[in-house]
Amino acid sequence: MKEFILFLVKHLVDNPDAVQVNEVDGERTVVYELRVGDGDMGKVIGKRGNTAKSIRTLLAAASAKTGKRAVLEILE
Repeated sequence: MKEFILFLVKHLVDNPDAVQVNEVDGERTVVYELRVGDGDMGKVIGKRGNTAKSIRTLLAAASAKTGKRAVLEILE
């Protein structure tokens, strides 16, 4: 799943080398902490948060097969 997030986000931002994803695995939930470079936060979030919402929806759909809830946190 981490690779999936990296693939999506690296194609959205201007500085793909600065993208980092940390995975925190819990018993029922997996938290993905997404960090992007300076100036790329707006591209990941999008207007009115639509891009971030779409990424979270794709992540939730992909994680449904694993039986664990996936949460994406976008950090500066």
